[in-house]
Amino acid sequence: MEAYTDFAQVYDIFMDDTPYVKWADFLAQRLAADGIRDGLVLELGCGTGTLTRLLAAKGYDMIGVDSSEAMLGVAQEKEAENRQGILYLEQDMREFELYGTVRAAVSICDSINYLLEEEDLLETFRLVNNYLDPGGLFLFDFNTVYKYETVIGDKTIAENREDCSFIWENFYDEKERINEYDVTVFVREQDGPGDGLFRRFTETHYQRGYTLAEIRSLVEESGLRFVEALDADTHGAVTAESERIYCIAREQGK
Repeated sequence: MEAYTDFAQVYDIFMDDTPYVKWADFLAQRLAADGIRDGLVLELGCGTGTLTRLLAAKGYDMIGVDSSEAMLGVAQEKEAENRQGILYLEQDMREFELYGTVRAAVSICDSINYLLEEEDLLETFRLVNNYLDPGGLFLFDFNTVYKYETVIGDKTIAENREDCSFIWENFYDEKERINEYDVTVFVREQDGPGDGLFRRFTETHYQRGYTLAEIRSLVEESGLRFVEALDADTHGAVTAESERIYCIAREQGK
């Protein structure tokens, strides 16, 4: 089943404790440190546009790319209300096309992990390199193998809200390093004959764990220059127990 269809309508509800503001601050500070304080910035895997909007509020001209029509529908609703001038494109990050280059590209909240083959990552990195201005930056994060194996693999997470609840079951395949998320959501109907009743739907998502060495190798093979890796939680050095890693790469010539 295609991911992020019905789930898109309740995604922001269940992600309300996600540190988007912290992420946006980090990205803006890192970009500013490189002299990138404005101009076009691309977000790959923008989802419902929460981070996109925060970066737009910091002065960047944002382009958001996502393959989910439903998630982009929510993002477009926010844009219609706030009118920040964000351009949203429904495209697969492995095949995205832009009209020109951008000063920087970002991809946060483990969007990279949805690419299950190294060839997919390589093609995405090559496209990023192609669409970056000379010397432009690419900042992205990814969940580590350690996180899937030790922290969330084969665990069940459940959460209940007033009008919706979910059961999130994880099944991790150590050999393939693929984590399967089976998400069952119950949403209270607000209008119509079913008003007050709960509708149930299920989605299945897949993510792959990568090592920093693999990511670095693919970044360099794509033509980008690998600049730095940081633990996403501490902003310090990466350790064997890092769950999410920030990577920074730079365009160095097409």
